[in-house]
Amino acid sequence: MPDPYELLGVSRSASADDIKQAYRKLAKQLHPDLHPGDAGVERRFKDVSSAYDLLSDPKKRSRYDRGEIDGNGSERPGGRFYRGFSERAGRGAAGAGAGFGNVDADDIFEMFTSQTRRGAGKRRGVDVSYSLSVDFIAAALGTRRRLTLPDQRTLDVLIPPGTAEGTQLRLKGQGQAGLGGGPAGDAFVEIQVEPHAFFQRKDFDIHLEIPVTLQEAALGSTITVPTIDGKVVVKIPRGSNSGTVLRLKSRGVPRGKGGERGDQYVKLTVLLPERVDNELVQFLEKWGPTHPYNVRAKLGLED
Repeated sequence: MPDPYELLGVSRSASADDIKQAYRKLAKQLHPDLHPGDAGVERRFKDVSSAYDLLSDPKKRSRYDRGEIDGNGSERPGGRFYRGFSERAGRGAAGAGAGFGNVDADDIFEMFTSQTRRGAGKRRGVDVSYSLSVDFIAAALGTRRRLTLPDQRTLDVLIPPGTAEGTQLRLKGQGQAGLGGGPAGDAFVEIQVEPHAFFQRKDFDIHLEIPVTLQEAALGSTITVPTIDGKVVVKIPRGSNSGTVLRLKSRGVPRGKGGERGDQYVKLTVLLPERVDNELVQFLEKWGPTHPYNVRAKLGLED
């Protein structure tokens, strides 16, 4: 496998945030759902995700930088933790090759050595971790996504309404198989919410800035505003100004299935036309001197 730093396009001195941002950018570009049937893109997606698995783990990244493991996470012969097999192979169906896995090979090693010491007793399987990218609105309203595992099994993951960035979902019994008839481990899916073009989420509220014309703000109007449920008509009060905030009750993020919802806050920004014509200029030249007002008074400034 190529150098993981090169795969993610970051320097060896990159911070954890730099690595995460680089991975998320590439994961969005290369996600198999966007390139169905393209084996080359799928292979690169898996390589990029495997590189992120290694570099996002401080312990593994440090060991890689010291030359103790290779880009696959496999022990290099002669390393102080070399056990005759690679961490990547040890992870197997846990998700290493699918681009979502993050299994600790030390847990697997402990599982085997404990089994040897104790005989053929039952042993619970190792838990595995995946990450799943979900678009902003789908995460807010709830959805279902299919996750393909390295062994070609698929998991249908239910994303509950109100799911936020970093939420971890537990799929019981979907981890590594147990030994000696022991129960399987669990799978944990961390949700990464893609940013939206104009919505911002704060707790369960949605915030949006929307431009309005000079005449809409001064004279009042009705305009169409986007929400996570679709478009709604909103009344702009007469005499509104930049910074005026309108509250759309219960148009925010659901607090779980069937629960109450947050609100949506719409902040107005008054914009002049791109081209200010002579008619508007002449009106303001006549109107301005007889209607002075200080817009910087709150700053302690006098005109």
